[in-house]
Amino acid sequence: MGKEMLVPDYIFESSWEVCNKVGGIYTVLSTRAKTLQESFHDRIFFIGPDFWVESESPYFEEDKELLADWRNAALNDGLKVRIGRWTVPGNPIAILVDFRPYFSIKNELYGSLWEDFRVDSLHAYGDYDEASMFSYAAALVVEHFYNNNICSGQRVIYHGNEWMTGLGLLYIHKKLPQIGTVFTTHATSIGRSIAGNMKPLYDYLFAYNGDQMASELNVESKHSIEKQTAKFVDCFTTVSDITAKECEELLDKPVDVVLPNGFDDSFVPKTASFGKKRRFARERLFKVANALLGELFDDDTLIVSTSGRYEFRNKGVDVYLEAMNRLLRDKDLKKKVLAFIEVPGWVGEPRRDLVERMSEGLTYDTPLEVPQVTHWLHEMTHDNVLSMMKFCDMHNRKEDNVKVIFLPCYLDGNDGVLNMTYYDVVLGNDLCIYPSYYEPWGYTPLEAVAFKVPCITTDLAGFGLWANSVKGRYSDISDGVKVIHRTDYNYSEVADAIKDTVTQFSRYTKKEIDSARKNAGALSKKALWSEFIGYYYEAYDIALRKASER
Repeated sequence: MGKEMLVPDYIFESSWEVCNKVGGIYTVLSTRAKTLQESFHDRIFFIGPDFWVESESPYFEEDKELLADWRNAALNDGLKVRIGRWTVPGNPIAILVDFRPYFSIKNELYGSLWEDFRVDSLHAYGDYDEASMFSYAAALVVEHFYNNNICSGQRVIYHGNEWMTGLGLLYIHKKLPQIGTVFTTHATSIGRSIAGNMKPLYDYLFAYNGDQMASELNVESKHSIEKQTAKFVDCFTTVSDITAKECEELLDKPVDVVLPNGFDDSFVPKTASFGKKRRFARERLFKVANALLGELFDDDTLIVSTSGRYEFRNKGVDVYLEAMNRLLRDKDLKKKVLAFIEVPGWVGEPRRDLVERMSEGLTYDTPLEVPQVTHWLHEMTHDNVLSMMKFCDMHNRKEDNVKVIFLPCYLDGNDGVLNMTYYDVVLGNDLCIYPSYYEPWGYTPLEAVAFKVPCITTDLAGFGLWANSVKGRYSDISDGVKVIHRTDYNYSEVADAIKDTVTQFSRYTKKEIDSARKNAGALSKKALWSEFIGYYYEAYDIALRKASER
């Protein structure tokens, strides 16, 4: 038997997405919180940025009684924090820190970062400064709490997510060497840039020099902080085997542990309300479609969707549209298809003509003008989705069996048209489609199967590779997840595979559909946090052993 694992007494975890719903990292942390809270009972603290001035975070509930003595002590020492609960299952303690005061010492911080760790902040622009000041403030929170509340000899972990937390991790490494540091990169900044700039990532991965590419693609500072943090922390981690290869090649540092992303099924409605919520979601989506397109859809219509961040190529939105375009001409398609693109764009306002129609409670037989989009965008003519639909002559004509609707807003329940949260909307789908080109893990397909919605993904997504490993072969739609082989160059084949899978699904009997839905749900159970949390304990053990050696 091996040595007994070292377990932390306290865990501090920071991310730009604590109480701030931006992307997949929010889902990682917010769904994992309950599992860790059950084990550590208010000895895990999530630290996020406090930029909520004009409105409060909808995911944070301040509690002025919580850790009041420490908060007052921190305030006396010039550290402005708000303490409360993150309103997700488990309700863990969240500390939001005001990072704005530290902009005044930015240059000194960057100077010492260069001297101590050779981090190049010279080429910083955009969000680098904001992220770095937050990272520093988060580290001050850990340092202050440690010095005031924690007994010597107690084991402490500081876990930072993404390059945005790098400066703080290095600060803790230098100032409090007795704290074990864990760094998770969910996607390398340089890998994402290579993919997003239409360069082939996978076939040439072995040949790329990360530093050289960072210079070429103007992400030197982000790459530098990420690379040096990976080098100096006690335990360097990522979320999938595919990104582990990327880290080794582009950051010149193999990861210590892969931490696959799990899910917490307390987000999924129980049996009694599941069917009711699913019916409501479908009715709502059909209502939006009728008001926009002037066409009635019965429940036999296939509702499909793609969603995620607006990374047109990386998330596979381009190939999704191409597949829907080909599906228009597929003679074997047995049902009408209503295809949604739920990707937040540069959204202006909800369409008044659409909102008016929906509020009247009538049904319509004439379409609105521009029947492809639910909200006006700030730059309609420069939008990738609308431009590609125009190029492909996809105008949602009456005779088209496939209609594509762009919902370019965050589905937070207050978008002005659908007014439903993403999890409530996803329930109404028959199929979800995520043909990613660059996807370190892939929460959207995992969320879909958790809600018993079969989905299509690729083997360039960590989740797709994991689904294949569970099956011991390429997973198919009858298994609940169709995993398509994707490379740097087979865009057309991927579009055809999506088209063929939707067509195949349109011919399924009720029994075959029920079986695929059941298999999707069963697969999601294998990705619960209870199955994956052990990897985190492994990472904590590695970090604590290195810290104790110091």
